Amino acid sequence: MKIFNEYKKLDQTKKAMIWYTFSNVLIKSVALLSTPIFTRLMTTSEFGKFTIFQSWLSILIIVTSLNMFQGGYTKGLIAFEDDSDGFTSASMGLVITVTFFWIIIYFCAYNFWNKFFELTPLLMIFMGLNLLFMPVLEFWSARLRFEYRYKEVVFISIVISVSSVLLGIILVMLSNNYRVEARALADLLARVVICGLILISIFKKGKIFYNKIYWKYNLSFNIPLLPHFLAFYILNQSDRLMISKMIGNTQAAYYSVAYTISMMMNLIMSALNSALTPFIYKSINNGKNEDIRKGTTFVFILMAMLCIVTMAFAPEIITIFAGKNYADAVYVVPPIAASVYFIFVYSMFSTVEYYYQKTVRIAVATSVSAVVNVVLNYYLINIYGYYAAGYTTLISYMILTVMHYIFYKAIVTDKLGKNVELYNMKVIVICSIFVLVTMLFMIYIYKEQVIRYSVILAIVVVCLFNFRKIRLLFSDFKK
Repeated sequence: MKIFNEYKKLDQTKKAMIWYTFSNVLIKSVALLSTPIFTRLMTTSEFGKFTIFQSWLSILIIVTSLNMFQGGYTKGLIAFEDDSDGFTSASMGLVITVTFFWIIIYFCAYNFWNKFFELTPLLMIFMGLNLLFMPVLEFWSARLRFEYRYKEVVFISIVISVSSVLLGIILVMLSNNYRVEARALADLLARVVICGLILISIFKKGKIFYNKIYWKYNLSFNIPLLPHFLAFYILNQSDRLMISKMIGNTQAAYYSVAYTISMMMNLIMSALNSALTPFIYKSINNGKNEDIRKGTTFVFILMAMLCIVTMAFAPEIITIFAGKNYADAVYVVPPIAASVYFIFVYSMFSTVEYYYQKTVRIAVATSVSAVVNVVLNYYLINIYGYYAAGYTTLISYMILTVMHYIFYKAIVTDKLGKNVELYNMKVIVICSIFVLVTMLFMIYIYKEQVIRYSVILAIVVVCLFNFRKIRLLFSDFKK
């Protein structure tokens, strides 16, 4: 009751932030918890092929939608607040036009594209329909988030996520020879009805398909960011795609399971990012730089510890989530779990870059890291197998973190002063070293359970002895 009463006192903005965080964690948790089901209902080759389908979809939607529904759309709602309905429908009209342009290109040489993507014609049709309907939900969600109408967004997001899993289980169980297509169809059916109704509502309210000013705004804002968005998703998805093409879908499935488990911490990281970004923006705006330093120190330590816990219990997590068939994938977990920590660190640096609108630098850093990742994968996967992809991912994110730090430091020096430091760099460096040393150690002791559990116990004891310091850091963060 005390918690409930405190919740009722919160303003609409804080309530919205809590519910968006909750729904984001819940939706990703549903997808994560469905992994053990589908790894058992599908063969490793089928599961690998479905992850390849999802990887291509994540990349292609950037090309077809230009990611208009992200930051550019929110800024557009402010710039064109007198006609937000018209701006929304015109933005959706532009996405539909660009998507149909790429669909026509596909049908002009469909045999070539099917071979290139290594997907069946049916999967390519499902992908095209997804590319049309997915942006609808994104625009609608972004609009409601902007207006702090969190209840509808949370409800619809959960319905689609749960429906996708339930339909997927039913269709995959009913299908013998087309399990991959059945799983992809479940995803599509889960969103097509709701998104269709939302699309009708968008055009009914906006009544605009084409508007020169709105289309020009969207293109000028989003096209310069396209290299960044593409590079970011290539950095995230290229491993699976290259493993599939170079050594097979089965190995891609092993890597995908290890990647998914290692990225579990992304649930917490995304929630923390959502909470910290407005806090950092307001603190910089109000000149309260020390508040950022105090408030984020605990979070860096927390993320490091969570990544180490993921490494420590990797064998047990893989057995529970995927079964003994995927046990060999355990050796990919440590480098990818370490990558999660560096993803969080660079995201903190890039938050400052976004605040000062230095988006070109962000695109440069992501593009360089993506190229490094692809080149290293090309040379090392053939030699060391899918294990290599875990380490190329880690190297790429470490490079990305260093580049963002250089850009962040230059911005802070220019805007706030030479001696200003928004984050506790000493803590960041110590945590980084600790994560990397633990990663190397865990790889060698996975088969030695006594040693592994002794290390875990030692870490717990150290934390207990430093409980007071940790509690003080938590108090700073809570404030």
